[in-house]
Amino acid sequence: MDRRWIAVLAIVGGLVGFWNVATFTVPQWEQAVVLQLGEPVRTVREPGLYFKLPFIQSVIFFDKRLLDYDAAPKELLTRDKQQLVVDNYTRWRIVDPLQFYREVRGEAGAQSRLDDIVYSNLRENFGRQTLNEIVSANRAVLMEEITKKSDESSRQYGIEVVDVRIKRADLPEKNEQNVFSRMRTERERLAKKFRAEGDEEARKIRSQSDKRVQIITAEAQKEADILRGQGDAEAVKIFAEAYGRDEDFFAFVRTLDAYRRSLPGTTTVVLSPNSEFFRLLRQGSDSAVDSESPGAPAPSLAPTSGPPGS
Repeated sequence: MDRRWIAVLAIVGGLVGFWNVATFTVPQWEQAVVLQLGEPVRTVREPGLYFKLPFIQSVIFFDKRLLDYDAAPKELLTRDKQQLVVDNYTRWRIVDPLQFYREVRGEAGAQSRLDDIVYSNLRENFGRQTLNEIVSANRAVLMEEITKKSDESSRQYGIEVVDVRIKRADLPEKNEQNVFSRMRTERERLAKKFRAEGDEEARKIRSQSDKRVQIITAEAQKEADILRGQGDAEAVKIFAEAYGRDEDFFAFVRTLDAYRRSLPGTTTVVLSPNSEFFRLLRQGSDSAVDSESPGAPAPSLAPTSGPPGS
């Protein structure tokens, strides 16, 4: 081969090698820090082709997209002395690659610092809240406050904390039974309270109903007594008017009524014939004797059936 072609190939190879060691490309999703003899000298955040000093300068690339850090679950203590096993994750990005490299060097160091910062804020904020407040709707406000404080603490490392969220917040297994027992006791207490209130309301309703029944019954009884009294008075008035027209007839009717009540068919009574009780019968017998024959013996006026002395 001609020496001229060998020289050309050598020159081309040298240019390619020089190009590779003197240039670097920054992609759209990355940012770079240029190091000179191990010390950072400049930051490249925009994508494109850049130059560097061969063999003297080197380039470190950092992702500028959102990054996720899933922390290991840790136990926290609430204000009401309840232990919680909290599993959280953090979304963050590198906003100052030069500061980031100087402080933490890489993503592993950044995750270690984030773990300390986020856990410290979680422990501090959860320590001021009760268990009910943490698991209720206040959690969103609480996480916003933790995110804000974590971002403020992370800025010194060139990191922006975008969001801190809790995936799970569980009780330790040793505390679950105690919590369930307290919850069951609380529900039983509420159930007894509701039953007592229901029984009290039922007694009130029954007492009001009984009162109305007594009032209605008394008013009805009163009305019945008034009507019965008016009827009896009217009946007495009618009887008085009827009997007042003939006093002998009234005495006759009352005597017959007395005989009917005093002398039932199965009763034996021994009385003197001259008794005032048999006055009406005696008058009737005397009238019958006078009308038939004056010499005939007088009939017996008193019943004689039955043994003597009965």
